[in-house]
Parts: sequence; C-alpha cells; structure tokens
Amino acid sequence: MAQLDLLDIFSSDYVPASLLQSAFLLRDTAGWSMPKAVNTVTRNPARAIGLLDRGELALGLRADLIRVRMSGDMPIVRSAWREGVRAF
Repeated sequence: MAQLDLLDIFSSDYVPASLLQSAFLLRDTAGWSMPKAVNTVTRNPARAIGLLDRGELALGLRADLIRVRMSGDMPIVRSAWREGVRAF
C-alpha cells in the first residue's frame, strides 16, 4: 500500500514504539519523505478522529514532540516534550 501511495494512517494500541519505527521504515523502504512518513503516525490519525489540536508542529497547537536518535536501524526516543514542556 505504501509503495502505491495508498497508505494514510498507521496505528497501534499494543506496541506504541512500532509507530515510530514504521515512519522510518516508510522512509527507508517506500522512499517517502520523513515529513510524509511521520504524518502517518501523527497528523493523519489525529485528524481522522477529530483531534485538531495535535499531530503537527504549528502555531496554537499542543507542541508535543520527541527527539530521536538512531541505534542501527532502530529509532530510540531520547527526549520528549508534552504541550511544549520537556517531559523526558
């Protein structure tokens, strides 16, 4: 689906870390840009269920953010911000 550009949303309620990894896999295996790949796990799902205050970095929105470092081919969360305040 990704290679045919038919994928809009990735979601998971069992393994949340898989969402981050899926964004990098879309970039690496389907050739997607990183912003487009990240939107499949952030902006697109938020919009789909009516959460208009989150999912992207934009003026007036929540400002939830993570900083990631790659360890081999595995993305590792190094820092997190919730509503613009560092949480981790």
